[in-house]
Amino acid sequence: MNARLFTLAFSAAVFVPNLAAHATTCAGSPVEARGEPSRYEWLAKTKARANWRRKVRATPGLGATYANWTHAENTDEHCLTGPAGTVCIFTGTPCLK
Repeated sequence: MNARLFTLAFSAAVFVPNLAAHATTCAGSPVEARGEPSRYEWLAKTKARANWRRKVRATPGLGATYANWTHAENTDEHCLTGPAGTVCIFTGTPCLK
């Protein structure tokens, strides 16, 4: 093997990103969680997100490593406001990145 071919092969092995390291593993189904009524929407969202994380951590086969809302896919944040305050429902597929 000549030196140029060796250098090219070595560079490809070192500098090509490891695609398996960047792969995303997601749960088979989405998780839905509802927060408690709150006077403020930001607080209702915080409660719903916390309940989603709690539900994911308690799901067999998932646990804390999947409980990051920012890594979830197909997310939906839906809030309803009424006389009792604002209630939010978060739905998302937990993923491990």
